[in-house]
Amino acid sequence: MRNSLFYLFILLFICCKKQEARRPINPKPSTTIIKTMVEEHKVLNEIENKKIEYYIQQDSASVYLNSANGFWYTYINKIEENLPTPKSKEIAVIEYNIKDLNGEMIYSSEELGVKNYIVDNSDFIPALQQGIKLMKIGETITFVIPSYRAFGISGDGNKIGINQSILSTVTLINIKK
Repeated sequence: MRNSLFYLFILLFICCKKQEARRPINPKPSTTIIKTMVEEHKVLNEIENKKIEYYIQQDSASVYLNSANGFWYTYINKIEENLPTPKSKEIAVIEYNIKDLNGEMIYSSEELGVKNYIVDNSDFIPALQQGIKLMKIGETITFVIPSYRAFGISGDGNKIGINQSILSTVTLINIKK
């Protein structure tokens, strides 16, 4: 009985002791690490931009325009008529392919099929989301897209690698309301 009271007393003492907050096991990364990562990404983006500039210089037959949205593009088939371009929430019917900067096919238009893209409302390549809004029905444009405006640091998990710039030739087939 005496032992039972002793254990009960210890149990009450331990249970009534004030709880202390635990410290995190993995503290947040320091600002030094974040600054270092930002600087590394700037260097990687600069290298990638130099590769794209080299690609554009080698294609002297085409005139490339630099978009404010972080990609370059050239018209393969330009329509001079004053036709409408896709607007937000409309459906842009497109056919496209994806190549690497060496011109090697990654995904053919046959593999990708015709896509019904809801403008500004679909999960799609960020640069092409903006680029399609430049197009008129019947136009074909080749877009040169840096990785940070395409599939980023993860690639697509299949054929497109990490930090890989891509070329995509897009034809706007139709615009549906």
